[in-house]
Amino acid sequence: MVSLRTCVVALACASSAFGARIQNPFIVLPPSAAKHRQDVKNIFLDSWNAYKEFAFPHDDLTPITETWTDGRNGWGASVVDALSTIFIMGEQDIFAEAVNFTTHVDFTRSHTSDTASVFETTIRYLAGMLSAYELSGQKYPQLVKQAETLTNKLSGAWSEGNVIPFGQVNINTSTPTIQTSNIAEAGTLTLEWSRLAQYTKNDTYRKLAEDSVRLLANNPAPIPGFPAQGIDPSTGKPVGAYVTWGGGSDSYLEYLIKYARLTNTDDNIFADTWATAVDSSIHTLLRKSTVGNWTYLADLDDSGTIRHVGSHLACFMAGNWIMGGKLLNNNTIVQLGLDLNEGCWNTYASTATGIGPEAFAYISSDGSYSGSTPSAGDIAFYNRHGFYITTSYYYMRPEVLESNFYAYRLTGDVKYFNRAAAAVQSIETYLKTPTVAYAPINDVDSTDSGFIDDMESFWFAEVLKYLYLTFDDPNHISLDNYVFNTEAHPFVAPPEKSSYGSGRLHGSTGSFKTTSGPLPAVSFAPKLPPT
Repeated sequence: MVSLRTCVVALACASSAFGARIQNPFIVLPPSAAKHRQDVKNIFLDSWNAYKEFAFPHDDLTPITETWTDGRNGWGASVVDALSTIFIMGEQDIFAEAVNFTTHVDFTRSHTSDTASVFETTIRYLAGMLSAYELSGQKYPQLVKQAETLTNKLSGAWSEGNVIPFGQVNINTSTPTIQTSNIAEAGTLTLEWSRLAQYTKNDTYRKLAEDSVRLLANNPAPIPGFPAQGIDPSTGKPVGAYVTWGGGSDSYLEYLIKYARLTNTDDNIFADTWATAVDSSIHTLLRKSTVGNWTYLADLDDSGTIRHVGSHLACFMAGNWIMGGKLLNNNTIVQLGLDLNEGCWNTYASTATGIGPEAFAYISSDGSYSGSTPSAGDIAFYNRHGFYITTSYYYMRPEVLESNFYAYRLTGDVKYFNRAAAAVQSIETYLKTPTVAYAPINDVDSTDSGFIDDMESFWFAEVLKYLYLTFDDPNHISLDNYVFNTEAHPFVAPPEKSSYGSGRLHGSTGSFKTTSGPLPAVSFAPKLPPT
């Protein structure tokens, strides 16, 4: 961190040698790439065939009991969420079958008694359909029509005249659930809704999503450019003052820079707000562990106290900083992204399974406060690895593999390729169930962990896609030609600008005020009992 203090702000550390293209143009895939690609495809097909046999047309497979759940309104989440991965893997027969199913789903009513999450429905269903439409050369216009039908239902989230959308909508009545939300739910719609606006010529979709982000970006914040995690859609005011790159905030921050890149907008509020949040994070949240010198981003709790914690969800930030640093021509941010990636990968490399935990904590020079007291075993683990596990399960999350993919496409360094190959081996060894397909595990530091009976759709959409693309021709789905939504659905991007943002920080001034109210859960625990 010492070298950073030579800069007044991170933006002052920009290097003109960095352009707004992300990928290294000279990557040479190792000879084993084709085998690893096939290994990932085999895992996908094994999972897909089990889903088709035991769960279709429901949302998700429960691999241990060989049945299904409908956690996403019963619209066949695994099919729609898998669309872009199926196409990228070249499985054209399966793709045609999945498109045919998707175009016949009735999105005008929920097939369960649940309300619909505006955020989850957008990133899985809406994005899955629009990305598939683009990847297939716009061959299936009915996918856009289906996306429009669904989004019209979701737009009930604004039916109370609010600028910030409510998080849940009754699909059958198009009415929202009046409750507090978080900035990830409210600020992770711009990529999908603006792309729908482009194809339908109805700019209302873009405006609704964009105006929500503008309000969040201009609200008073605990640290510059970085909103509190909680938000009250009824008032547009923050709830609490918790600051984190983890669940509940994560994809709001992610989409700021991605929206700037996908749209090439001349309005710098998106790139500048992202840069300000990164700058604030460098000066307030950046920490080094006292063992191993690993780089982490801490949380800042409601009292303004640093919490020395990290999470699998938050590990997306390494890839996001790599991408954003390149777009801003800022070598400092890029290098920190690589450093953060090392810290996240260490959580994989240090466990018995080679897979990282849901949440962890660490000690840095300013202390060890994490909100709980570590055991003697935790401290012993920390002294070996530079972190200790606070939540031991692995819920088939993609974020560490996602950031590893960005690091590989940036550098071409074969170590990232080899890490992805090691992850595939760990998946085959520890996630393959004694029944069918693959499942989450309860304890990443145990080689005989029990399974969690749930295979979420993001297994198809994210984990297997990022692994496959790490072993794929870098020019196939290039980070310079596509922008990935937070569920790993790629959208076609226009040619990049020379740089993004104005080089100035963006943040509101004045006192920070909040309203009260309970926050929704931001990182779900396993919803089914372990087996």
